[in-house]
Amino acid sequence: MRLSYICLCLAILLTGCSAPSTSEHSGENTPVNILFAIADDASYPHFSAYGCEWISTPHFDRVAKEGLLFTRAYTPNAKCAPSRSCIITGRNSWQLEEAANHWPYFPAQFRSYVEVLQEEGYFTGKTGKGWAPGVALDNSGQQRHLAGPDFSTLKATPPTPDISNIDYAANFSEFLNARPEDQPFCFWYGGIEPHRAYTYGSGPELTGRAISQIDSVPAYWPDNERVRTDMLDYAAEIEHFDRHLGRMLDTLEAKGLLDNTLIVVTSDNGMPFPRAKSNSYEIANHMPLAIRWPAGIEAPGRTVDALVSFIDFAPTFLEVAGLKATSANIQPMTGKSLMPILRSEKEKIRDYVLMGKERHDVGRPEDVGYPIRTLLKDSFLLIQNLKPTRYPVGPPQTGYLATDGGATKTEILNSRLETPDTPYWAWCFGKRPATELYDLGTDTDCIFNLAGQPEYATVQQEMTQQLWAALKAEGDPRAMGKGAQFDAYLYSHEKDRDFYNRMIRGEPVEAGWVEPTDFEPDFPERK
Repeated sequence: MRLSYICLCLAILLTGCSAPSTSEHSGENTPVNILFAIADDASYPHFSAYGCEWISTPHFDRVAKEGLLFTRAYTPNAKCAPSRSCIITGRNSWQLEEAANHWPYFPAQFRSYVEVLQEEGYFTGKTGKGWAPGVALDNSGQQRHLAGPDFSTLKATPPTPDISNIDYAANFSEFLNARPEDQPFCFWYGGIEPHRAYTYGSGPELTGRAISQIDSVPAYWPDNERVRTDMLDYAAEIEHFDRHLGRMLDTLEAKGLLDNTLIVVTSDNGMPFPRAKSNSYEIANHMPLAIRWPAGIEAPGRTVDALVSFIDFAPTFLEVAGLKATSANIQPMTGKSLMPILRSEKEKIRDYVLMGKERHDVGRPEDVGYPIRTLLKDSFLLIQNLKPTRYPVGPPQTGYLATDGGATKTEILNSRLETPDTPYWAWCFGKRPATELYDLGTDTDCIFNLAGQPEYATVQQEMTQQLWAALKAEGDPRAMGKGAQFDAYLYSHEKDRDFYNRMIRGEPVEAGWVEPTDFEPDFPERK
């Protein structure tokens, strides 16, 4: 049974813990509510607050205008489950055992900030996609609600057959109606958009824009009608996410809760296109972020250029609730609270961001992953590919399973067959060197590898040393010579486990997230 806020305060006085933060609202001191809104597979800067003219996101823009717009927010791991694991725990993925991988069994010993807040008197819930995909059970085998109990029963007719029919905003209203009046709330809005699949060609009608209005196509994709159409279909799904956010803001305003709610809007990882999601380049890890909280933000309307990581969310939410990450009943956190930035006490909480990956989707022999460790500092991005003999997003024979199927992927695979020396396949699917170094100040597409060039030798050496010293300090098994444990963890989706070996043995295996034409069983002989 949940404590009322009064009972909670009495319990806090007896235990010596901090009470939930309060703010002045309608003449009363009330605990702060939390709304966390996360899109699924949307890259920075594809929200109009960043100047993107082919996507309109007025409600994200409102949050930014009335709060803070962050320009350098990064996820530590550019895939759904591991990125979300970092968000809910405040730890980097290599500190989370199985949860470093996609489709993991989430370790019972790691708790989410949502679980902690629920115990501390918050009314919690989520709609759409929470922590996923994977299996999360407690020590007794019971299902855990890492992002909160589900409120997703209300449906609406979606704009296309490939957009979710969950009425996110209506379910949020249901959640608020179910909330006891004396409880603060913590709600997770997990949009399933712009995750694939897309209804090809729906973008122009839904957005009211022409593909010619897309200002640029990344250098690692062909700039043609099919790719641009795919991009505009992606834009339409981001706008769908934003419309539901707008309805949620309206609901909060109508109920008098808007100004007493910390609102955080972001995405989990980069767009579901080749060389983006499931990689470690700029477009994969660089995320949109806007935060609104009138009671806690000094000088709203600011643009914040300070580096932040997704591991900073959980300690921020605990602090907003009056808890310290070091004293709450939760594992130690690596992330740092964003409160100094919100309060303008200082504009900087970190000098660098660590990123990386282990196993995302299967498709390699023995279900091994593609381990990467990455350091972003100043304008330089250092990428260390720890198993460069492996294909980075999976072997051709199994369809490059770590890149979702779609028009752009198909276009690039077909272009290699038509023009074998095209660079697009190599950039998106080919094997990579052990070390990559990019200057994001001049090369946001990460095309010109500076590793090994004499004029960047000092930068490369210093960043390499700093990367591995930081990883060792965080207990990363890769820094201890024990990285093989990440490959040994079982893929929790049993239907796809041991995919490569089963396919080679001739078993009928399917992967519903890629196209049948993505498979190249006779590679590399295929011409």
